[in-house]
Amino acid sequence: MEEPFVHKIFTGKVKQMGNPNARNPMDKPWESGMFKSEVEAQIWLGKNGFSGDEVADKKNHGGPEKAVFAYPIKHYTYWKQDLEQPMIDAGAMGENISVLEMDEYTVCIGDTYQFGDAIIQVSQPRQPCWKPARRFRVKDFALRIQNSGKTGWYFRVLEEGHVISRIDIELLDRPYPQWTIAACNEVMHIYKDDLRLAQQLAACELLAENWKRTLNKRLRGQSSSIEKRVFGPNEE
Repeated sequence: MEEPFVHKIFTGKVKQMGNPNARNPMDKPWESGMFKSEVEAQIWLGKNGFSGDEVADKKNHGGPEKAVFAYPIKHYTYWKQDLEQPMIDAGAMGENISVLEMDEYTVCIGDTYQFGDAIIQVSQPRQPCWKPARRFRVKDFALRIQNSGKTGWYFRVLEEGHVISRIDIELLDRPYPQWTIAACNEVMHIYKDDLRLAQQLAACELLAENWKRTLNKRLRGQSSSIEKRVFGPNEE
């Protein structure tokens, strides 16, 4: 099996878009940091992400538990067909790193990698929001991402350092091989009535705190709607 490989690195500033006079919700003003450009030179990776990278919604994006968003480049073959948009390609999801030889079935919570001079650790799957849907004008895109399992995942940064693209990254530790990103997505989105699984996943020490909170709410019988996250202002 080939070593996990960081194919491309992307960073970007928050971008303002939309028309304040628009009637269609998909055309109204919005802002996002998902429009990123490839970085080919060496770049600093700190506790909150790459130098110069920005997020618009700091409540739901960014921060130490979502310092680096990784997405497998192979998934774009699927999205080109599913969305009938042949131009969609690496970087389109707003990812920071486009990866090869890694996916939701081979990456686990707590996986720790040497990435250049930095050390990074898998913290949680990505829960897609309404912004990719706005970008590609496909209203149910977030649901499609969620239901396909092709979500990508986040890393926290354990040790800061300089990194560069087109390098292998070395797996240093795998404390929770049972909790692949795919398994976590299934607990969160498919087996929502299985409280035993929710309890087991919530007990995973290296799972991000916001995922633990959501699962613990479920265990207390407090469920929340996903409508705001997946459709947001894209619907009237």
